[in-house]
Amino acid sequence: MYPSPYIYPPRGYTAVPPPLIPMTNPPDPLHSQGNPSPSHSTSQYPYEHQPREHPSNGSNMAQVPSRCNGFAGHHRKDIPYVDSDSETNLHSSLDDHSSNVQSDDHDNPSAPASPTAPSVLSMPDSPSSYQNESPMFYGCPNNSFPSNWKEPCLDRIDSSGHYISSAHSHSVSFDGCQNYQNRQLVLFQNNKVSLKVLLLHGVLDIWVYDAMNLPNMDMFHKTLGDMFISFPAKVDGKIIHKITSDPYVTISVGGSVTGRTFVISNSENPIWMQHFNVLVAHHAAEVRFDVKDSDVVGSQLIGFVAIPVEQIYSGARVEGFYPILNTSGKPCKPGALLRISIQYIAMESLRSYHLGVDADPDCPGVPNTYFPLRKGGKVTLYQDAHVPDGCLPTLKLDNGMSYVHEKCWYDIFDTICHAKRLVYITGWSVWHQARLVRDAGHPSGVTLGDLLRSKSQEGVRVLLLVWDDPTSRSILGYKTDGFMATHDEETRRFFKGSSVKVLLCPRIAGKRHSWAKQTEVGTIYTHHQKTVIVDADAGNKRRKIIAFVGGLDLCDGRYDTPHHPIFRTLQTLHKDDYHNPNYVGSNAGCPREPWHDLHCKIDGPAAYDVLTNFEERWLKAAKPHGIKKFKKLYDDSLLRLERLPDVLGLLDVPVLSEEEDPEAWHVQIFRSIDSNSVKGFPKDPKDGTAKHLACGKNVLIDMSIHTAYVKAIRSAQHFIYIENQYFIGSSYNWGSHRDIGADNLIPMEIALKIADKIRAHERFAAYIIIPMWPEGAPTGAATQRILYWQHKTMQMMYQTIYKALIEVGLEEAFSPQDFLNFFCLGNREAPAPYETLDVSSPTAANTPQTLSKKSRRFMVYVHSKGMIVDDEYVIIGSANINQRSMEGTRDTEIAMGAYQPCNTWAKKQSNPQGQIYAYRMSLWAEHMGHIDECFEEPESLECVNKVRLMGEKNLKQFLSDEVTEMTGHLLKYPVEVDRKGKVRSIPGCESFPDMGGNILGTFIGIQENLTI
Repeated sequence: MYPSPYIYPPRGYTAVPPPLIPMTNPPDPLHSQGNPSPSHSTSQYPYEHQPREHPSNGSNMAQVPSRCNGFAGHHRKDIPYVDSDSETNLHSSLDDHSSNVQSDDHDNPSAPASPTAPSVLSMPDSPSSYQNESPMFYGCPNNSFPSNWKEPCLDRIDSSGHYISSAHSHSVSFDGCQNYQNRQLVLFQNNKVSLKVLLLHGVLDIWVYDAMNLPNMDMFHKTLGDMFISFPAKVDGKIIHKITSDPYVTISVGGSVTGRTFVISNSENPIWMQHFNVLVAHHAAEVRFDVKDSDVVGSQLIGFVAIPVEQIYSGARVEGFYPILNTSGKPCKPGALLRISIQYIAMESLRSYHLGVDADPDCPGVPNTYFPLRKGGKVTLYQDAHVPDGCLPTLKLDNGMSYVHEKCWYDIFDTICHAKRLVYITGWSVWHQARLVRDAGHPSGVTLGDLLRSKSQEGVRVLLLVWDDPTSRSILGYKTDGFMATHDEETRRFFKGSSVKVLLCPRIAGKRHSWAKQTEVGTIYTHHQKTVIVDADAGNKRRKIIAFVGGLDLCDGRYDTPHHPIFRTLQTLHKDDYHNPNYVGSNAGCPREPWHDLHCKIDGPAAYDVLTNFEERWLKAAKPHGIKKFKKLYDDSLLRLERLPDVLGLLDVPVLSEEEDPEAWHVQIFRSIDSNSVKGFPKDPKDGTAKHLACGKNVLIDMSIHTAYVKAIRSAQHFIYIENQYFIGSSYNWGSHRDIGADNLIPMEIALKIADKIRAHERFAAYIIIPMWPEGAPTGAATQRILYWQHKTMQMMYQTIYKALIEVGLEEAFSPQDFLNFFCLGNREAPAPYETLDVSSPTAANTPQTLSKKSRRFMVYVHSKGMIVDDEYVIIGSANINQRSMEGTRDTEIAMGAYQPCNTWAKKQSNPQGQIYAYRMSLWAEHMGHIDECFEEPESLECVNKVRLMGEKNLKQFLSDEVTEMTGHLLKYPVEVDRKGKVRSIPGCESFPDMGGNILGTFIGIQENLTI
């Protein structure tokens, strides 16, 4: 299950649900900004309402100057008429067409509907009370809602999909619910209706108000109680005399769970009053609301309500009481109703996405996240652990200054050296023997462990929060390194007895989760954040907090430079730091695995949010358990900044405007994490709304990283550049395995962004760099399954783009790779004159070890987790683009999103050339070995073709039998994409060179949650 972001009402006003009154026209959401009146939508997305009969052909909304817009000289190719009885019906609209072709395997032009909720009309009367209680939205007074709400009746849909008027409805009375005995409801037809599948791309503004007269799903307890003397029970602190259902509601679109209410304990008439702004990029026939009973182990379906997408597609708000049906299409209980409200806001109406980043001077960043946008900071961007002087070309910025290629691990080392108060480190792996500085003339012999012990002896508080690998143990002298070789136990033992405090933190589920869920979380998922938090000089004898965030763990195998050597540094820079876990068996004499990564330093208010994340995690992990609970005093080891007069607090940090400092940054911190891993989230899930947290079962979730990626992609106007260790998602739109649960929106959003630009006849390009294969033996079952999901993701994206080209008649003029390309990195070293090749005996001539020694090549492992949009916005962190990192209930992650307000398209009225632009150009210089003038316009077809041809040339050199020195590392990802978007193996290159393993992956039976 992937709960998409539940974006609650924005800061600054209290959300009020729209009253259930007859609406001839939908509310004007432009008036919903600030303090909305009860009659208006509470969506935080400013938009202009445009009722839609059919998917729009798009409009050129851009108010920011564009470049290379339009396909000059190319015209729509006329599409021949196809009879409606034909198997393929070509629609004139992209959205209609895309809805019919979902994937690489088969088309689904329509879907058999669940017994569907009928249309909604107003009722003549309305009760003045509900269950003798005033409706209440959490955080709003009871009198926020009018007492004279008009509540709609329900009409049915006939077999042709048309709605039957209320004259055909029937009067139904409800047992035990006298307030509703005069309500008009419809009796459903027995036959199922075939509903049209449409593309929902935008936001669903949903209220789940309440339900009434639900069945008792806990009849076992009642039966048991009848056998014995009835004793009252306590539920949520209240004495109750009846055990009944614990209902909650899930919202599904296209088979993907996109929303979830909190659980109401022991109630047959639950009141949620919960608001959702659900990001959607789904082909769907209906939006389904499942009412479930939460049990200790799993849940039971009580019933469901299904709203046809056609009913909401115009943008009108649909609301009312709906019968809750069972799987047979009959009411689950007489009088069982769910009251909901739903409105679809299409992308073309969401104007905040049409102008890029910071087009609005009051831009709040990514709205409604746990941490707000912090203005007036500084950001340093890093590539790889170290960049030697002169390694990369000089790049000029708009202000005439030169871009400085900073040195990540050297800066971390130097910052720790100058710490006076605190050094806090989180990591998936932290190795005490890691050497951060290895340049000649520097104290390269100093290890991280020695440095941290030295600082702690000076009185600096040093805390390490490291993931506790469950497969590594040290019990009664018996030691195991662990399957992931994270050195967690080894590092803990090194610091034992010192003042450095190491907390090994297992990834655990909450006590209220089932045993199976606790086992899955504890064995499959990890704490994946990588941060270093240090106090630094703030001037005037004051200290401030700075933070490092990104993909680099402080452990073995991570130190690398843009040269990415594989053999030459084994006896120098990488002596005693050999890392290559891709071989099965001995790796003696084999190439090291080169490592490419992205990282950053934050100086300013946002650094304090990184500190808050550490404190919340530390307090949760350090909470005493068992007999330790009875200790009178508990030292959590954290320093309290308010007790340190020389350390600036968040409110004391100087904030410079862009007028005062044109190089200033606006920064926002995002996370994937849940309440099982932090202390500070509300205990009552009803209070999670105020913190902008989503509801899971028995857990609150911060999944703002996913929200940030979607917001940035939707705001993109020219290009997207991604480097990530994984790229899997949007499985709800694959050709098969749609229910696998890899439901993050990112791949689909990129494909739809390109499709929208094609429809608008504007240039757009996406460049995605991933590893050649996930780390580990590429023939392994887990690796093959991941590659299989990756192939499914690529295929879905390319076919979405191809259908867009067909829709505008440009499939002959352009191919999908003119807009989207996947790359990987690799290196090959020619032997030096004095080198002798270490080749094993002939009996092992075909092993991966022998072949890679002979070919002197290996992939550069892309461990980056970052994205650049339009050279004006950057995201860097620890999160991969897969379900593990985006869901919030799996791996814990942290990331930052940032931009320079003086270097945006809106501010410059042209392509910005600030720090983010130079960072991308520096990365491209590393990958391609040089800088080309066309790189300044990445969306241009000239640039796309040049980069792709360079990748193809480098791949050919990488695959060649002749060993030659490579000057560039960028390789076209080794698959073939035809003009129709079909992704296939390259003939003669079906498996990875030297290592083996199917490049397209294989569907091998393995735990699914491990690989998505």
